[in-house]
Amino acid sequence: MNTPQLAPQLVLGVETSCDETGIGLYDPRQGRLLAHRVFSQIDMHAAYGGVVPELASRDHIRRLVPLLRETLAAADARLQDVAVIGYTTGPGLAGALLVGASFAEALALSLGVPAIPVHHLEGHLLSPLLASDPPEFPFVALLVSGGHTQLMQVTGVGEYALLGESVDDAAGEAFDKTAKLLGLPYPGGPALARLAAQGQAGRFKLPRPMLHSGDLQFSFSGLKTAVLTATQQEGYGAEQAADLAAEFQQAVVDVLCAKALAALKQSGLKSLVVAGGVGANQCLRAQLGQALARRGGRVYFPELEFCSDNGAMIALATAMRWQRGLASSTPGGAFAIRPRWPLDQAAG
Repeated sequence: MNTPQLAPQLVLGVETSCDETGIGLYDPRQGRLLAHRVFSQIDMHAAYGGVVPELASRDHIRRLVPLLRETLAAADARLQDVAVIGYTTGPGLAGALLVGASFAEALALSLGVPAIPVHHLEGHLLSPLLASDPPEFPFVALLVSGGHTQLMQVTGVGEYALLGESVDDAAGEAFDKTAKLLGLPYPGGPALARLAAQGQAGRFKLPRPMLHSGDLQFSFSGLKTAVLTATQQEGYGAEQAADLAAEFQQAVVDVLCAKALAALKQSGLKSLVVAGGVGANQCLRAQLGQALARRGGRVYFPELEFCSDNGAMIALATAMRWQRGLASSTPGGAFAIRPRWPLDQAAG
């Protein structure tokens, strides 16, 4: 039997930036996630070889209420226990963001609680804090989520300084586009990683773009082009695809590791946080873990269930901003979405 609370205390997070609908419920008093649910649209978009924005938006509409009910039930909580609602306001697909923002703002208005717009990448950046052994501030963050590859110096919640980013394709985009070149199904990134596990890096020679550029910028567009050139060479056959995938993956990982280590050296910090979908890549996890261990540092990854988009990370980011007085709600239910929104502009 539920014991009524004296006052609502829980934080609800809503995530609809792209092709995953996420709801999370976080208890700031206990400092822990109570429950979360995610519905992925992968099967629906697979027929089209990529995300169809209009279909994504419509599916978010269908999923939000059932996922909210499931999350509340799993946490043994009620809507009346929610004290604040956070939602992803950007960056992301405009239509998908609009669905989540409208839902969160309407729900908050009905409950008489504040609704807080949250930066999608801030959610990813803070997601390793959901682990049982979280990192402590300050740290360097390598964000490798969707269309973003960035290095940030993180002093605290809302205190982010951009150190470097991709000047063209992000690492995740390069994985997806290369997967298409190799004839792999959507979603391409995970499919390429699975194929790479069957091959051997080094049998093809691919470049490590901007590895010695002397700065913390990234570029992966040329690497994708090099893969295309390799597939067009005389003698190339489908049986060599695994080796080419392995070499491509190793090239991306080499660059990400080198730049991350350079960022740590530049900042004088020893803790690295890796967040976002590419953060689930096992080759990247192993190579960074070994490199940081040799240097007396440590790398932190989110749990695998929090690498992809989810409402748990939005609930956490909302709670941390709310507790520190950095969150501001939108007056009178008015709100706006921000499909393009640099993370350093979301600083507290």
